[in-house]
Amino acid sequence: MGRIEGAALSVRALTVLLPVLLVAGVVAVPPLRGDDAESAMPAPPPRGQICAPDRRVTLYAERVGDGVGYGLTSETARVPGPTLTMVEGQCLAVTLVNHTRRRVSIHTHGVGYTPRSDGTPLNKGCTAPGESRTYVFEAHKTSRRADGTVEPGSAGYWHYHDHCMGTDHGSRGIEAGLFGALIVRRKGDPLPDRPPFVVAMVNDTINLRYAPDTPVFRANEGERIEFVVIGHGELFHTFHLHGHRWADTRTGTLRRSDGNVAVVDNRTVGPADSFGFQVVAGEQVGPGAWMYHCHVQSHADAGMSGLLLVRTPDGRLTPSARDALDAWRRHGHRGHP
Repeated sequence: MGRIEGAALSVRALTVLLPVLLVAGVVAVPPLRGDDAESAMPAPPPRGQICAPDRRVTLYAERVGDGVGYGLTSETARVPGPTLTMVEGQCLAVTLVNHTRRRVSIHTHGVGYTPRSDGTPLNKGCTAPGESRTYVFEAHKTSRRADGTVEPGSAGYWHYHDHCMGTDHGSRGIEAGLFGALIVRRKGDPLPDRPPFVVAMVNDTINLRYAPDTPVFRANEGERIEFVVIGHGELFHTFHLHGHRWADTRTGTLRRSDGNVAVVDNRTVGPADSFGFQVVAGEQVGPGAWMYHCHVQSHADAGMSGLLLVRTPDGRLTPSARDALDAWRRHGHRGHP
């Protein structure tokens, strides 16, 4: 899908784009336009919630193979779940419909909520089997406190997951597949040309899979693409992307040359860590089959690797990239053929 210019979408534009975003597994939650914002009367927050929702989405917890996953419909549940995208200043209500046989929830990182939307057994935030529950989250804008210090906004690459399944702490939902990415943008942030690529490093897997069954991401040379990397489980990892590098900033981009900002192609990620970045596919290196993987060598050998296929600007796969893809599909990993 092409780039959506600007951070604000009209209601008419959203009506056109929403089916495309649902198919892509991305829920973009656009802000009100200036005209609409001025005419909209602020409503008080629902009792026990942090803010009055101006956007709503429904997620379904469903069986997916031997595990479970979140979906925008009962039929589209998957692992990882849909990427939720907000803009600072928005209030999002997520209604979770539980079609599993276990209690589940949604617990978010990086945004604001009250104990009612904490999504934990401690705060009685679980959704029982066959029931539904609404969780409300606020993406804060940056503000200055009375003492002159700054309260940071919510913009960043975050994630959401279950916090109720299996134990008193609710630790089993993640390993079963109940997790997804949450992106909070700031007005004026660059937008990718394709839906985000989500890489969840869960124990010694990527998205609970081993290579060559890990994601093969595709883009055309020159397109702006976006990765979200999430850590879960018991292990620490490093995420490395071949042929590309990014600035160690909130978005991975630079507005101007700055020799004080580190440029990286490898980042460490531990349990519950998350980060993201944008790069231009094939910039300076051209099309090809570019690996991404954990750079802990035993983890890579176990199957923690995948491919970014960069095609030509007109969408063709080069012969060498096709050969690499074929080789990738044939190869196995020790203990995980």
